[in-house]
This record gives sequence, structure tokens and C-alpha cells, in this order.
Amino acid sequence: MLYSCKLKSVCNLPVIYNKKINTAGTSNTDVPLAVPGMYQLDITLRRGQSLAARDRGGTSDPYVKFKIGGKEVFRSKIIHKSLNPVWEEKACLLVEHLKEPLYIKVFDYDFGLQDDFMGSAFLDLTQLELNRPTDVTVTLKDPRYPDHDLGIILLSVVLTPKEGEHRDVTMLMRKSWKRSSKFQTQSLHLSDVHRKPHLWRGIVSITLIEGRDLKAMDSNGLSDPYVKFRLGHQKYKSKIMPKTLNPQWREQFDFHLYEERGGIIDITAWDRDAGKRDDFIGRCQIDLSALSREQTHKLVLQLEEGEGHLVLLVTLTASATVSISDLSINSLEDPKEREEILKRYSPLRIFHNLKDVGFLQVKVIRAEGLMAADVTGKSDPFCVVELNNDRLLTHTVYKNLNPEWNKVFTFNIKDIHSVLEVTVYDEDRDRSADFLGKVAIPLLSIQNGEQKAYVLKNKQLTGPTKGVIYLEIDVIFNAVKASLRTLIPKEQKYIEEENRLSKQLLLRNFIRMKRCVMVLVNAAYYINSCFDWDSPARSLAAFVVVEDMLEDEEEEDDKDDKDSEKKGFINKIYAIQEVCISVQNILDEVASFGERIKNTFNWTIPFLSWLAIVALCAFTVILYFIPLRYIVLVWGINKFTKKLRSPYAIDNNELLDFLSRVPSDVQVVQYQELKPDPSHSPCKRKKNNLG
Repeated sequence: MLYSCKLKSVCNLPVIYNKKINTAGTSNTDVPLAVPGMYQLDITLRRGQSLAARDRGGTSDPYVKFKIGGKEVFRSKIIHKSLNPVWEEKACLLVEHLKEPLYIKVFDYDFGLQDDFMGSAFLDLTQLELNRPTDVTVTLKDPRYPDHDLGIILLSVVLTPKEGEHRDVTMLMRKSWKRSSKFQTQSLHLSDVHRKPHLWRGIVSITLIEGRDLKAMDSNGLSDPYVKFRLGHQKYKSKIMPKTLNPQWREQFDFHLYEERGGIIDITAWDRDAGKRDDFIGRCQIDLSALSREQTHKLVLQLEEGEGHLVLLVTLTASATVSISDLSINSLEDPKEREEILKRYSPLRIFHNLKDVGFLQVKVIRAEGLMAADVTGKSDPFCVVELNNDRLLTHTVYKNLNPEWNKVFTFNIKDIHSVLEVTVYDEDRDRSADFLGKVAIPLLSIQNGEQKAYVLKNKQLTGPTKGVIYLEIDVIFNAVKASLRTLIPKEQKYIEEENRLSKQLLLRNFIRMKRCVMVLVNAAYYINSCFDWDSPARSLAAFVVVEDMLEDEEEEDDKDDKDSEKKGFINKIYAIQEVCISVQNILDEVASFGERIKNTFNWTIPFLSWLAIVALCAFTVILYFIPLRYIVLVWGINKFTKKLRSPYAIDNNELLDFLSRVPSDVQVVQYQELKPDPSHSPCKRKKNNLG
């Protein structure tokens, strides 16, 4: 049975208490309140009604924060342009002291500006019935203007007593990890008792094809549209298509499907506006439970709260085995399983499931000498293992600087050029998790079956931090599949934090760019020396080679029309910042491009350099037997008929896709292993134990 609640005022803010405390069931007043970690609070944030308008258009972009003891423990998603938002989000929290109420605050999101306050309320946890679902209606108030009606928030709460020290609750207090973290987690960190061997049941592949007749949001009658996708904690953002109402994206994204019955993918379309908040174009949803498996569906979705359609291809496929197990359960140590895995990736199975390139097994054994993150001089470390968008977690070892996890993780490799990232965090129940250290290991650099001590690095992977982590990694892959996959676009990562302007980063990219330019300048001097006959032999050879190859090219400089619209001071500041960020990113891209070409020729990644040599040799043999004009003819026919043969194919450039796998100089430094202290050698540790 559900019970209603009402409000009373404490400190000029509403406090909620249960109307029927002493009905059937146990009141929490019978339980000692001073015992820490004894309660699990399950909250479902339902919806809001008649919220305050904070934007010029008479709407708001509301989101909700939950706080306990002054610490933020939950933040909802943003519902754009609505005074009656529907969230239907769940939070599961551990509460140590019921005397500390749950503080509920609602804000209006403003891009680039301070978010507007929309009201708040308190939920008195001591008045909730234990083990009873309770519907709660929160009346929002502003302490400065208590007479103003700011609307209501509807919640459902369940308070459950927890006994013992075992923490088997997913804590959304660690939802954001840190602002600089790459991802947000919601329910991956479970206890071993509740952890399933297969953490996701399938893959949802979405190809964003195009938009049709989208709403014009700019003064020129056009828009700069992009699309956001969200399935649970997984998010993607498409590229921006400038000045069009019928954009052609041709982008592909993969989501993990955790629920067997499917799920809802939220899709929103936006218009990019430099220097101010992006305009909302419309939204739509995909109900995955209505789609059949192992089949590609073409969907033409009408945008709600806006105009136009989005065209997508959606495919649901079963997931290959991705698991977590104890060290005693090891796939590669079982002769039958190992033989089956080796057979799956043998050279004879080249064209069987080209996306399944290989198999990765990671043993996370232990860590030593970690940083003390708590005031007690200890930490509560746990480990996050990432391969592209596949993320698995270990359990937490409480109050220990030398934790032992002894867990085995298995992944399927889709790209042999991927980088395995292992990050150690300190769990904090009352705030986001603290970063302790990280290592990044390219799969091609792994030595199979060798237990190694990796020195933990800082967040930027540029220098060491305190502690080492012991890993044993095995990689099995099909070299031919891996080579073919190199010529296909890389898998995109989940939405990451947008680049910010950094003086150091801008200077570093400028220096990298300068090095690339100096290489070209030196090459030009070298060529010029041929014309000056500094070396007669070299000049004579150059004259013979280039005699019939000189061509003149003309370049035209296009001038963009300047925007004549007047902008406010804040918009100008944001516009300047956006230009600087664009310059920073362009310098990074150009410098990375030059560094990747250099690193291809200096054998930074031998696999890629050998692949380039094999491709050039094959092309040379083909040229020997087939005239160049026929090859160009076939290439041209293929290019011009590609859209006719496969209208929804994703555009790509094989050469650029190849170069994207070659690391830049910055990535080479990030992936470089630091030498551990000799005392951390696994062999020496074993000898000491024997002694």
C-alpha cells in the first residue's frame, strides 16, 4: 500500500513526514539512529508539475539535486523546455544517520551561465515507514519568497534497514566520479553476490543517416544541427552539420543492452550556437522492446516538440561473452576453452564475423603502495577496467593501501589498436570517488601470460603517481581481421567532457605544430639545394626525376562574410573562447596528423608499419600486371556507384582511418610504461615469500 505525505516547515523550508507512521509495519523510530550505514534509501524521481518559468520563452530546463549532510548524492538529467517534466529516474543511496534530512533542490539549466534556482524542500527520513513504498509530493519553496508557488515534485521512496558491513548497494553518490572523468556510472558497481557473469546481454547498433525538414533556428533560415543519444548512462553526440535543414550524418554508434526486455533510447536534436546556449529542435524515442533481434530496422522518426524527421538504422545483436570471475575461474587455463578460443580466431576463419577480431583476458591481481585518500590514512580502492566503451569494475577493498582483488575480466576485441585503461579509485559514500591512479596499455604492446607491475600515472598519463598495480594480460586475435578493421573508422567513445581552453595545451599544440612545419621547411631547403647544385650528383638525379612532373597549382583564398549581428559582452567573450578552443583543436589535429605520418615511418607500431609495407608491395604487384588507367577506372566506378549500391553506407577514407590508429607523440608518452621500483618485481616478491 502506498502512503501519502504532507509538509511542515523547518528553517523556512518544507519538510516531509509520513502521515501514517504507526500502521502495520515497523517504524524507524524503533531502530537506533546512531548506527552508521544501516539504511538503504531507494528513491524514484517521478515528475514535476507547474514548475516556475525561468527562461524568456516562458519555460525552463529543470533538473533535480539530492543532498544529504551538505553533500550532493544525486543529480537528474535535464528536461529541456518543460514546466511539467517527467524524469522516472531511480537513485539507491546508503544513509548513515536518519536525523540528516534529504535536501531536494531544483534548478533551471543555463548553458555557460549560472543555473537558476527553482525551489527546494526537505524530506524528513525519520518519519518514513520502514520497508514501505511511499508516494511523496514535494511543494517547492524559495526561502527568500516563502509565499511564491514554485510547483511540486513527485517522488516514490522506500527506506530499508541494512545489517552487517557488506555494502551491496549501488551508490549514485559516486555517479559523477569527478568532473574530469570520462564517464558517468549509475549501476555497475555491484557486490559479488549480485554480480551477473554477463553484464550486458546485447549490442544496439544505431546508424544516424540523415535529418529531413528540420526546424530553422537561426536568423538565416537554417540550422547547425547535431543529435544526442542516451540509453541509461550511455551517451553519444553526433557531429555538427553547419547551415542545413537536411543534414547527412552517416554516423554509427553502439550501445550496451543490459536489460533483456530492451529499453528506451532518448534522442534529442539541437542547433549549435557559438557563444550562447544551443537551441532545442525536437526529441523522439526508440522502444527497443518493439524491435526484433538480429535484424536491421530502418526507422523514420517524427520529432516531437519541433519539426522534421530523423532517419536511422537500428540493429539488435546478441553480445559475445564479457564476464567477471574469480582468479580460480580462468578461461585460458582450461585446455578445452583455450583450444576453442584459438580455433575461433585461427587464420582459417578470416571472413567469419569480421567485427570479432580477438579475445582479451585481464587478471587484476593486486595493488601496492596506493595513495591514502581518507583522513584515517587509508583508502577504499576499487578498480575500473575499460576497453573502448566496455567498462567493468572490481569489488571495493575497504581501508587498505595494498588491496588484493584477484579478478579475471574477459572482453571481445573489436579493434586490435584499442587501448586498455585500468583506473584505481577510492570509494567515498558521501561524495564522488577519488582518483588514485591510472595506466593505459595498447593491446599490441601486451606480452601474453606475463604478470607485470605497472606504475600508476596521473589523470593526464604524463607522470607517475603513488602506487603500482599488478596485472596479467592475454591477447588472442586474428591478424587478417585486425588488418581489415584498420581500414574502417574507429569506434567512438561515449560523450566526454568538452574541450576547455588551456594555455598550456594551446602552447604545447603550437610547439608540436611548429615541429611539423619545420620538417616541411627543412624538406623545402633540401629540395632547393638540389637546384643550387650543392651536390652535383644529387641535383642530377633530382633533375631526371622531376623533369616531367612539375605542375603549377593555384590557390584561392575564400573570404567568409562577417557576422553583422550585434552581440552582448558575454556572448563576445564566449565567441572569443570558442575561437581559441577551435584554434587549439585544429593545431592538435594538424600536429597529430604530421606526427602519425612520422611514427608510421619510424616503426613506432611495428604492426602498422608492416601493414603499410605489405599494402604497398601488393599495390606494386598489381601495377605490374594491371595498367594504372584500369585501376583508376575501377576505383572511380566503385566511388561513383557506392551510394547507389549502398545508400546508407558510412563515408570513410581508408588512409585516414589507417593513420588514426597510429599514435601521436602525445599518445606515445601516455602509453609509455614507467619503470617500477625493483622491490615491486613479482619474481622478487615470490622469493621473499619463500624465504
